[in-house]
Amino acid sequence: MTRIAILQMTSGIDPLVNARAIDAAIADAAKGGAAMLFTPEMCGMIDRDRQRAAKHIVPEDENPVLSAARVAARDAGIWVSLGSLAVTQSDADPAEDPRGANRTFLIAPGGSIAARYDKIHMFDVQLSTGEQWRESAAYAPGERVVTAETPLGRLGLAICYDMRFPALFEELGKRYCNAISIPAAFTVPTGQAHWHLLLRTRAVEASAYVIAAAQVGEHEDGRRTYGHSLVVDPWGEVLLDMGGNSPGLGFAEIDPARIAEVRSQLPSLANRREISKSGQS
Repeated sequence: MTRIAILQMTSGIDPLVNARAIDAAIADAAKGGAAMLFTPEMCGMIDRDRQRAAKHIVPEDENPVLSAARVAARDAGIWVSLGSLAVTQSDADPAEDPRGANRTFLIAPGGSIAARYDKIHMFDVQLSTGEQWRESAAYAPGERVVTAETPLGRLGLAICYDMRFPALFEELGKRYCNAISIPAAFTVPTGQAHWHLLLRTRAVEASAYVIAAAQVGEHEDGRRTYGHSLVVDPWGEVLLDMGGNSPGLGFAEIDPARIAEVRSQLPSLANRREISKSGQS
């Protein structure tokens, strides 16, 4: 059994304030016996005012939230999955593409960065409530599927809107991930309709734990997020639901024997077959 911690946040517009909340959670997670802490999408800053936010979107080696989390992880001696930070693209010319990257950072106990994942699917939608989002205007989509070896075994990385795209999770399933991290800042209407449904489905499809740290409540920039940070087991059972009212720190146990049990009883990963396009009519 491996104990994990999940930080549910109401991130604001000041990265330094958010960094202090994350640092405190890293210390509390370690004190609570967790081997890993998971934080939500955009844990370093949530700000829909793009002009105001732009000054905080800097290269990763200049990001104060990442720097502080690396030190805190080293001091606490635990792994930290920073759900995502807004940073500049690593390999793009700002003159040609000024957009940033929505990037997960997986931090090892020594403070080194063990893996990076850039969100592949951009949230470009207009909801019936009138909410309109064009994430692709601010962030360039990633192109790589990323997994990493952690105390949980192989961990697959995804971010929020990615959860709606089965092909990504089919690939993570092919890689036999023990757990998949899906940090999020879900809107309330889409969360009420699909959050639990999709996360439980992804856990069942991959026969893996799903760990989804979420943003919650009313944010400084005026938006509202759904919350309900979840941990779901490989059978689709919800082990932790942190509710939709307030930020906080939760704990759950990841049991590798449960993964083996589910995959033995229902070996859908082993039974998968490639679908031939030549057979379509």
